[in-house]
Amino acid sequence: MYPTPSSRFLPTLRESHVPYTSVQLMRTDGVVVDLPHTDGSVTVDRGNAVRRTCSVTVPDVSLLPMTPTDQLAVYGARLRIRRGIIYGDGTIEAVPLGLFRIDSISGDPALGPVTINGSGLEAVIADDKFITPYTTRGGTAAVTAITGLIQDSIPGAVVVNRATDATIGTMTWDVQGDRWAAVQECATAIGAEVYCDADGQFIIAELPDLLTAPVAWDVDAGEAGVLISANRAFSREGMYNYVIASGENAEDNIPPVSGTASDTDPTSPTYVSGPFGRVPKFYSSATLISVSMAQGAALKLLRDAVKPNATVTLDALPNPCLEPGDVLRVTYEDGQRELQQVQGFTISLGLDSITIQTIGGKQDT
Repeated sequence: MYPTPSSRFLPTLRESHVPYTSVQLMRTDGVVVDLPHTDGSVTVDRGNAVRRTCSVTVPDVSLLPMTPTDQLAVYGARLRIRRGIIYGDGTIEAVPLGLFRIDSISGDPALGPVTINGSGLEAVIADDKFITPYTTRGGTAAVTAITGLIQDSIPGAVVVNRATDATIGTMTWDVQGDRWAAVQECATAIGAEVYCDADGQFIIAELPDLLTAPVAWDVDAGEAGVLISANRAFSREGMYNYVIASGENAEDNIPPVSGTASDTDPTSPTYVSGPFGRVPKFYSSATLISVSMAQGAALKLLRDAVKPNATVTLDALPNPCLEPGDVLRVTYEDGQRELQQVQGFTISLGLDSITIQTIGGKQDT
């Protein structure tokens, strides 16, 4: 969860309060403009290559680029969006919802309104396909490779590592290759993922463990609770419960290595020896040059797969501090409690609720 501005922030979210939202346009000429807005939302989804996207509605038709000068000021511009609380004493506390590259602007040039759509900064990396072959030759560490790939596209980008680093095998991506896919492949080699957070920083981290991570927020039903409604679903689409990760790197003169991971929890609905059946996934990358790395990659991919067997969609009072991977303690109307992990959410820039998609699910006693 994003750090709260103060100890009163989360408790106030449970009460009747005045929400605060801020949208700033950061033009390419260095000018920063506060945008009055009438509607909008931010969607965050761990399952997408670009984790954060936004849509903002503004009444100012002058934002529509009509001349080459206007276009130069907008193409490459960014939006910074925040949401928080206006307290009774007039104090404002807010947290960021994301830093976005502007993708499109549309609207009636005479009457408006104007709609601005944006994407997280992963989109900048993904669009910057390799124009020359890129290689990790020379005993490159995963974090070094990831940082280089990102900063080649966005000089000065902040890259924060929270995973255990390791040297990866030589890997070469060809011209026209997907730079962001290369970033993720390097991260998988150390059992991690990479994403752009609400501050616009690139984070290298492992997905928190549902069973050991602290509870970030209580989503509870009842008069003093924040839960409005819930919907449960179960599906085996796209799921697997047995992963074999392998690496073979002749260029580094390293023999083939492999590692496996499977759902061995007899209480799990995707238990590999249970009625769900065995559903394997195979993954291969030259970046994997040791059994431990192959094992770590297999475990990372398994965590991604077995959790979505149970998905819950929660409508709750808005909490702008939430992040994918956060563990929630959900208490339903009948008193049943379980732990859920945030997969994604959509939060509005108005008075509406937040819609949270969660994965996993473990009874909380």
